[in-house]
Amino acid sequence: MAPRAYWKGYLKLSLVSCPVKLYSATTSTNKITFNQLHKDTHNRVQMRYHDPELGEVERADLVKGYQFEKDKYVIIDKDELDAIQIESNKTINIEGFVDEDTIDTMYFDSPYFMGPDGPIAEETYAVIREALEKTGKVGIARVVLSGRERVIAISPKGPGMVITTLRSNSEVRDTAHYFEDLDVEIDDELLAMAEMIIKQKTMEFDPSMFEDRYEAALMDLVKSKIAGKEPVISKAPEQGKVINLMDALKASIEQERKPAAASKPKAKSAAKRTGAKAKSAASRKSTSSKKSA
Repeated sequence: MAPRAYWKGYLKLSLVSCPVKLYSATTSTNKITFNQLHKDTHNRVQMRYHDPELGEVERADLVKGYQFEKDKYVIIDKDELDAIQIESNKTINIEGFVDEDTIDTMYFDSPYFMGPDGPIAEETYAVIREALEKTGKVGIARVVLSGRERVIAISPKGPGMVITTLRSNSEVRDTAHYFEDLDVEIDDELLAMAEMIIKQKTMEFDPSMFEDRYEAALMDLVKSKIAGKEPVISKAPEQGKVINLMDALKASIEQERKPAAASKPKAKSAAKRTGAKAKSAASRKSTSSKKSA
């Protein structure tokens, strides 16, 4: 079954446009979730809406209200919300282009796949995608998602394109408030050793290498509870105490230099060679004894 589009509209570059669809690029369906139960009955509890005057109320009776003063609200109904129409409700108009590395990663938020909406759109879509890849640029645009206009970055991804919503400037905190007291004179030798460790541990990033170990431990706990056994609780390994930064860096460098442990097949081969040597020595000893006799 084809994935369901999250948003439909038009991608526009100057006077060129084509219909496109957005799809969520991430999923959390495999994550373990818990239900809220009563501690005595273990019955699943339900969240209900409560009015201080009327008591329990139905969801259908709820309206949206904006609090402009304490306990004072202005009511906004669905028709009024639907009447707010700006260009980015239905059109992703590319306003300009930037180098991707000029966007601080703190601003990246949620990714969405953007595909062409129908065969007629494919050529225009493909031309824009190819132009982005050839120039190495990222398109900057805006789109209304989930009731708010979001700035987005548009970039090529495989044979298609992906958009990433960007946090607004007001959402990203200034680092100065958190690091303003950080003033350390760095020792050159310490720095050199730290750089050496970084070089030794440099690798290609592969997200498949990093499974969620907490999720795995949580699943072990759930399975053991289902089986009626004592829960298996995973404990974090004990960390050694760092006595001295210099000593810790030196120890780290030495640890990274250690060769990988021998594999089991090699160990078996070594055992066979040791056994063969012992057998050969025993044979020579027996032959020598016979000659003496």
